[in-house]
This record gives sequence, C-alpha cells and structure tokens, in this order.
Amino acid sequence: MKFRKRFRVKEEIPICSLPDIAFLLLIFFLVSTTMDMDRGIGLTLPTPGQTTEVPRGNICYVWVNAIGEIMCDGQMVNLSQLREKVQRRLSENEKLIISLETDPETEYGVFVDVLDELKLAGARRISIVSPEQSP
Repeated sequence: MKFRKRFRVKEEIPICSLPDIAFLLLIFFLVSTTMDMDRGIGLTLPTPGQTTEVPRGNICYVWVNAIGEIMCDGQMVNLSQLREKVQRRLSENEKLIISLETDPETEYGVFVDVLDELKLAGARRISIVSPEQSP
C-alpha cells in the first residue's frame, strides 16, 4: 500500500513590517527619554579685569592642600570646625569675604565639600582663588 505524501505548506512568520516596528520603537524611546544635562555649580562670576581693594580684616583665608587638609586663617581645621569658625567670623564682621584657595592636586569632591560647608555657614561672599592667581 502506498501512502500519499502530504505536502505541507511551510508556515512563515511575516517579517516585512519588522523594520517599521523597530523604527517606531526607536523613535518612541528617543522622544520619551529626557536628557538631563549636568548643571554644575551655580556661581556668579565677576567680569574679567574687575578688581576691588578689600581691607585685610574683611578677608578670611581658607586653604585646602593636595591631601584634603583644610587651613582657615592659618589654623588646621576639619569641615565641622570650618563651619563654626566661619560662622563666628561672620557674626563679628558681616562684610567678611571668604578667600578659598586649593592646591591644583586637590580632589574635586573635597573642594565641593568645603564650598558646601562655607555656604552652610552662611557665607555669601566667597572668592575662589585659582592657583595661577596665588602669589
């Protein structure tokens, strides 16, 4: 007895619309994704060449060395002591300007921590001295 062979039609998955779907998904994710740009530190910078003479008594010098040690007016302090000292100096002299200078090898995170502590202490006049400007 002979069996008849059945011809099976191969089932295919239609992929002709696959590129359309891929591009639609790509466009959807491009449009729906928000791009959050890093805003950096908000500082008001003076115009170049603008200088003002300030009496020495109105300046509090803060220095951060390469290994993250902080000196305030020639005394070694830690972050919490820096805040207390600056608050004390600001209560004595409301026109106080903080002169912040860092070593070129100082880590950026240490600089930001010191700047945050100065702002938390209430300092609104902070002069950031670049290493090129220091004597």
